Amino acid sequence: MAGGMGLLGMSDMAVSVDTARFGLPEVKIGVFPMMVTSVLRDLVPPRRYRELSLTGEPISAAEALELGLLNYVVPAAELDAKVAWLLARLLDKSPMGIRHGKAALNATEDMPFEQALDHLEKQIDLLALTEDAKEGRAAFNEKRPPAWPGR
Repeated sequence: MAGGMGLLGMSDMAVSVDTARFGLPEVKIGVFPMMVTSVLRDLVPPRRYRELSLTGEPISAAEALELGLLNYVVPAAELDAKVAWLLARLLDKSPMGIRHGKAALNATEDMPFEQALDHLEKQIDLLALTEDAKEGRAAFNEKRPPAWPGR
């Protein structure tokens, strides 16, 4: 609820238990979810975001999943396993590739298409020079898992 929704909006991915509730109850105490608007307005369709903000009524985890606030919803007994599974899908990837990729996603978010394309093309050239990219190519050619240096 409230500020927790802001943390959720700033996360790259989110897993929730199926019994969780989400909401912006600030209007119920005479204020408005001003700060979280900056991170949630691009995640939630405008009319649904306005409804959440103006009514302050909570939604279920299933509704939050449908709105795109969550990646997965699982029973409480499966939460740790699902988070571990998701982390495992990240931890075997290039730290440098992920770091540069996130920066590129953030930088191009509000750019016009042509400008974003130009920026991303330059990022590919820079990323190709990293030790992680060299290790990734070598591992692929040698048919082995990569040992990412993170540089």
